[in-house]
Amino acid sequence: MTWDDLQNFLAIARHGTLSAAARALGVTQPTMGRRLASLEETTGTRLLVRTPEGFVLTALGEQVLARAETMEEEALAAELLINSSNVQLDGLVRLTTVETLAGQFVAPCLIDLQRDHPGMAFELVPATQSLSLSRREADIAIRMRRFEGGMVVERKIGSLALAAYQAANADPEEVSRRYVTVLHDQSHLPEAKLLEQTFRESVPSIRSNNRDVQYQAVCNGGGIGLLPRFRADHDPRLVRVRPDLPVIKREIWLGIHSDLRKMPRMRVTMDALIDTFAKNAHLLDPDD
Repeated sequence: MTWDDLQNFLAIARHGTLSAAARALGVTQPTMGRRLASLEETTGTRLLVRTPEGFVLTALGEQVLARAETMEEEALAAELLINSSNVQLDGLVRLTTVETLAGQFVAPCLIDLQRDHPGMAFELVPATQSLSLSRREADIAIRMRRFEGGMVVERKIGSLALAAYQAANADPEEVSRRYVTVLHDQSHLPEAKLLEQTFRESVPSIRSNNRDVQYQAVCNGGGIGLLPRFRADHDPRLVRVRPDLPVIKREIWLGIHSDLRKMPRMRVTMDALIDTFAKNAHLLDPDD
């Protein structure tokens, strides 16, 4: 078996399906299927078994998984050691954050930074699911919660204010019977809890973890939604409602793997992001 074989095995074991594993590795689903078939032919045994719910580990697969993860940790540590010796302000920086912040704040910051440092390149992944810093799925992450894991250095860089809005041209009585919220897997979020507790007699018109989908649903009369003030306060399609409801404030955290934080291109990127969020604090949280 090669390291490539083990990376393919790890991806399928973690994500459960060929399609999800393929996306994680940046290949197509048929390619992932061929790689699994090749792995089984090479080993002469099965480490994964397909079920209606997805792939699950065999008993041997569970043992191999632990060793493969150890190999992955060592490979990533070696990569981090090599990268940390690069003192040039060039190379790739991979970032991930939520859709709400990606377009309005993070992307413009990176473009400005690239003008000053043309040798730098960026990958920005707006994701509802958290990419792993420890597995180098991203170099820098900006999230709406604190990070977990001892190898991540984190810093609070701001807060995001959310308030209740509805479409400006909607019938208030009709709209009040519906609301726009997240899918059930994110029902633990404070904005989701507030909507569910406040509108017990109402029904969700649309559930989506995509914040732009939620925003457009409210703009088009889908009901009441808790939207970011930096955007909704200035949108003529929306009016703020229910001033009695508390403004939800979500903390914004920046995190990076501890072995990367001193690399020049990572340091300058973090400094630029911290500065951007500081300059836009009055937009993100107008009452702060």
